[in-house]
Amino acid sequence: MQAHLKFKQFLHPRPRPSGIDVICKLQHFAIITYAVDPSRFAKILPDRFKLDLVDIGGELKGLISVVPFIDVDFTSAVFPFPKFRMGQTNYRIYIVDRRTGERCVWFLGTTLDSWTVAIPRYLWNLPWYSGDVRFNCVVDTQSGRYELYHMTTEADWAPAEVRLNQPEGQSLALDGFPDIETGLVYLTHPLAGFYHRRDGKLGTYRVWHERLQVAPAQLESARFDLLERKGLVTLEEQQSPHSVLLDPLNEFTIYLPPKVLQAEDQ
Repeated sequence: MQAHLKFKQFLHPRPRPSGIDVICKLQHFAIITYAVDPSRFAKILPDRFKLDLVDIGGELKGLISVVPFIDVDFTSAVFPFPKFRMGQTNYRIYIVDRRTGERCVWFLGTTLDSWTVAIPRYLWNLPWYSGDVRFNCVVDTQSGRYELYHMTTEADWAPAEVRLNQPEGQSLALDGFPDIETGLVYLTHPLAGFYHRRDGKLGTYRVWHERLQVAPAQLESARFDLLERKGLVTLEEQQSPHSVLLDPLNEFTIYLPPKVLQAEDQ
């Protein structure tokens, strides 16, 4: 069973940006999470990491999230620099670093709608891929609820489509966690990410953000081809997520460049 987690244990002042660190606002930020049999993640994680399992109905499950959003005002955190706007979708698995005990995420990869994808893909060998990411969102001006959230991605690597909404009076439920705050810390506040670079080496980078102001949402339909192709979440299972969270706008600091871990650290 998951231990109780409190945001006060994980919130800390922003480390001062330097060099090529970037800052960006993330608009229409969604976390669509699925709980599946841990065996489906076999052979994905290096030995250094383990799944951060949750007990749902007496069965241990691993959690994986699809996280679509629009990068708004993506720019240098240090110097005057042009600002970029681009759609993005991340695919991440919740893990624990055995070496440090830190809760973090394993990135399967990212789809980015911008020519700037060439920088992380070719300069740093990140598993980032090009795609045409489009959002059609309608937000009620009085309540702030999403009447419509529709994201589509046309891409070779991970085509996708998802429709969400926020019914009035919807309550938040996070199965597998002892309380809501524990679930929100787990799902919304991992600050370290690890991944296999395109050259096979192990990479990592860190982000910082305040507590995200998420609210529950309802899934109308989903099609995440990457999850089905890799045998992680079937198309039928994609229609019944563990949870859906929405945050209209937040701000992230991303510390760059990503690091390459040496063989002894893997």
